[in-house]
Amino acid sequence: EAALKLGSGADRRLRLSCPMTTTPDMQVWIDGVGFIAPGMPDWPSAREVLAGRQPWVSEPSVLPPPLLLPPAERRRASRVIRVALALGQEAVTHAGANAADLATVFAASGADGHNCHALCEQLAGDDRQISPTRFHNSVHNAAAGYWGIATGAMAPCQVLCAYDASFGAGLLDALAQVAVDRQPVLLIAYDSEYPAPLFATRPVPDAAGVALLLAPERSGRSLVGISVTPSHTAADTLAAGKEQHILNQAFQPLQLAAGLVGKFRPRFVRHARLTEIGGVQQRCRQRRA
Repeated sequence: EAALKLGSGADRRLRLSCPMTTTPDMQVWIDGVGFIAPGMPDWPSAREVLAGRQPWVSEPSVLPPPLLLPPAERRRASRVIRVALALGQEAVTHAGANAADLATVFAASGADGHNCHALCEQLAGDDRQISPTRFHNSVHNAAAGYWGIATGAMAPCQVLCAYDASFGAGLLDALAQVAVDRQPVLLIAYDSEYPAPLFATRPVPDAAGVALLLAPERSGRSLVGISVTPSHTAADTLAAGKEQHILNQAFQPLQLAAGLVGKFRPRFVRHARLTEIGGVQQRCRQRRA
């Protein structure tokens, strides 16, 4: 069974355990958050919505220009690269960290949907000569490569894809690195939409994602701690008509974090159970402030 517990005070800590084994307590802290979703262009705006202080308004995702990139790479940057870089930059800035020093984990269920569509169109026509830009933007680790160019980061980087379980896979990988290496790790989880007709098969409505800067020790910038254990339960799938259900499940941990760092502090939440998200069954708990 897997559990993700978000609490306040001394209770905020991570425990990682597996069947038939005993492992010591491990503490992992979220020091910075980056967030982009429809109607929520950054973490401050998302925090207000998730904490219930502002209503959510349906608007297309706003993707900032990747100003950290040199001009040539900036022109080649696609939507999925722009969302990944913006998420990572916001989380790093939020935590006051140095991006060049951070190990990273990138997690996405797909790559660049618009680029994939363009490649399919080209290959279906008479002229099948693919441009170099189209080709190198088609690989799944393109966003990680652009991040290295933008930040000069030389630390280890993992790029994961586990379809609907991609966020859970990325989270577990990042947590394991923090626990073993005792160094901060930046998790960047994101996805982008596909045009028709691919959209009918993979109905991602818009570009969106979240970045979490995870640290092994609590600091003055720490927002919340997390507790996670692996689960064999299957992940929720992104079927047509289920997008809002999955978003509701995924936002609940961030809702607690938003309440912790904002003016509104829920008095207490006991065992607020969440269903499966990316292979990590989650429960949230917040003690009285």
